[in-house]
Amino acid sequence: MHSKAMFFEKFKEAAASVLPITLIVALMCLSFVPVTADLLLAFLLGAVLLIVGMGLFTLGSDVSMTQIGNHIGAKLTKSRNLALILVVSFLLGVAITVAEPDLQVLAANVPAIDTTLLIITVAVGVGLFLLASMLRILFAVPMKWLLMGLYGLVFLLAALTHPDYLSVAFDSGGVTTGPMTVPFIMALGVGVASIRSDGNANTDSFGLVALCSVGPILAVLLLSFVYKDAPDGTAASIVSNYADTVELGFGYLHALPEYLLEVVVALLPIVAFFLIFQVVALRLHKLPLMRILLGLVLTCVGLVLFLTGVNVGFSSLGYILGQRLAEPRLQLILIPVAMLMGWFIINAEPAVHVLNKQVEELSAGAISATAMHYSLSIAVAAAMGLAMLRVITGLPIMWLLIPGYGIALLLAFFVPPTFTAIAFDSGGVASGPLTATFMLPFAMGATSATGGNVMTDAFGLVALVAMMPLITVQIMGLIYVIKVRKTPAEPEVVYGDSDVIELWEV
Repeated sequence: MHSKAMFFEKFKEAAASVLPITLIVALMCLSFVPVTADLLLAFLLGAVLLIVGMGLFTLGSDVSMTQIGNHIGAKLTKSRNLALILVVSFLLGVAITVAEPDLQVLAANVPAIDTTLLIITVAVGVGLFLLASMLRILFAVPMKWLLMGLYGLVFLLAALTHPDYLSVAFDSGGVTTGPMTVPFIMALGVGVASIRSDGNANTDSFGLVALCSVGPILAVLLLSFVYKDAPDGTAASIVSNYADTVELGFGYLHALPEYLLEVVVALLPIVAFFLIFQVVALRLHKLPLMRILLGLVLTCVGLVLFLTGVNVGFSSLGYILGQRLAEPRLQLILIPVAMLMGWFIINAEPAVHVLNKQVEELSAGAISATAMHYSLSIAVAAAMGLAMLRVITGLPIMWLLIPGYGIALLLAFFVPPTFTAIAFDSGGVASGPLTATFMLPFAMGATSATGGNVMTDAFGLVALVAMMPLITVQIMGLIYVIKVRKTPAEPEVVYGDSDVIELWEV
């Protein structure tokens, strides 16, 4: 794609992702949910920064992260050195995850757990499971049995873990598979899958995102056994108020250098690793090298604008809006409003459209992209509704996760293995940037208004968004299996010895 067309495409995707939520929130604030004018203006400026930031970030990520993943994956493939593949996979898994914007937003919102410690714990979890994913591809381990064993271990640990850590642990699995991590992991997986020569090698490259989502859950559950500070359940979101527009402007300007430093520190390991690999093994020509370095700069600038917009404008209004809608007079519409926003969040996720086309091609048109699209929209809307039901009732997260994952794992025995892998990958695709940046603060605000515990009642929203598509996508796979069985096989045409076969006949 031409660079100019690619530039406009990324901004169009970012605008489609942010504008529906912005419009819904603005209409509510101007009609029946009163908020201060400074908060609404900060939110609207944040929306602009989010669009510009997401556009630059996704463009830069495509030009840099995906290319780095492709080049390193290809080089590792040629080396056929298993030890090197595993070490590099672990180091890159850690480095990429540290820079993931959704994880940074989640970690900043978690009360009483040190932000840096949480980010490093989650990153190590991703690194270890990216390493495990490479082994699964190389040794063709069946996905469903691996998932059964891993989720069995997850729920065993969950039964022994302090309740305040459960929701955060499952949420961390959802936020790690974001716009930074997914393109890189998929590119690396396709490269390593090419080592195998059998027909299933390409389909085995699916499921990488699913396995890399399990790692953080296990890592945070294990952290709960050694981390001494007990979470206090108070909200971590800070709502900023501004006396006038000049103070609002300075609020944004003061935040920029703070997030610039954070992003540079987060991206530095990736840049250093790539430059070392370039000198030692890759030796790319000047033009592709300059494109990757330019992509890294765009990624950095986009991430700074994204985090500034989120933290100064978006999260604050999300928190206040959740508080207002959870008040007794408006509580009846809390669940429908959250479901509506969930529908539009998934509706605009760029990666969802890619997944839908992928399934349509895989099923040879038996499952259309439109059917997949609606199944994911229903899944995320239902997840948002369940999350708000938990806020109102205090329903424990495990009451939803255990039956949900139980159904998902049971379906794995009735659908083709590739559908299972894509379903578990789609959970990461569904929990995109707006889930962590707006809907999670929204749930935190609603929880504070109802007097609930933020750690147990608000967190878990991302986990539900990541879980529901596991069920709906596999149901699509089940429909595909039923359709294939019902389609009668075409009778074989038997030609006689004297028949003339017109090969050019259409």
